[in-house]
Amino acid sequence: MALPRKLKYLNMFNDGLSYMGVVESVTLPKLTRKLENYRGGGMNGAAAIDLGLDDDALTVEWSVGGLPDVALWAQYAAPGADAVPLRFAGSYQRDDTGEIVAVEVVMRGRHKEIDGGENKQGENTSTKLSTVCTYYRLTIDGSDVIEIDTVNMVE
Repeated sequence: MALPRKLKYLNMFNDGLSYMGVVESVTLPKLTRKLENYRGGGMNGAAAIDLGLDDDALTVEWSVGGLPDVALWAQYAAPGADAVPLRFAGSYQRDDTGEIVAVEVVMRGRHKEIDGGENKQGENTSTKLSTVCTYYRLTIDGSDVIEIDTVNMVE
């Protein structure tokens, strides 16, 4: 029996700027494909035809504590489908063996939403961001596992 790898440390980098101690959570993109069932003559069942990525397949959602710095706000409506470079760095550890696995996700895209949320004096505030990416690279323990670049047709 083994224990699973659990996230012990994380950081988010936005255009090289570290959000250590500021980033609260990161929901990495849900990699989904657009499939269409096809059933031709002589087939006794349908086969799923792969039509590429779903439209929302590369969306990352993340939140930071308090009011974000000006650099983040300046990226809103930045021109270019890959105007915002992001990097998630995480350290996953098994508590039975102590094994540590480094995970890095490099993404490029543009902010779709910056939600300042509710702000009350004397209470915790956070800002939620939704970034639609055109580039995604997952690296586990130094090995590139998945690389997707929708603009340059890399998958």
